Amino acid sequence: MFRAEIREIMQRPVLKLEGKLVGDWAEEARSLVSKTSVPKGLIVDITDVSYVDAAGEAILSWFNSIGARFIADAIYAAAVCEQLQLVLA
Repeated sequence: MFRAEIREIMQRPVLKLEGKLVGDWAEEARSLVSKTSVPKGLIVDITDVSYVDAAGEAILSWFNSIGARFIADAIYAAAVCEQLQLVLA
């Protein structure tokens, strides 16, 4: 199962990801953000992500390359950020 949702929190766009960030679901997360233009100051919250495959890693690295910052308040999420050298918010 996977869920992705963009919310405005304190006037900043936050992409909340939950579940397994794999395959087509990872691409769905990218398309959710890039439908129009990438929101400035994007925060990606991966605290509730339980598994990331190679496609998910590629999407997270892409988010990082466009300037997104990450929230990772769980052990697995923090390990993913460390492994991929993602910038924490």
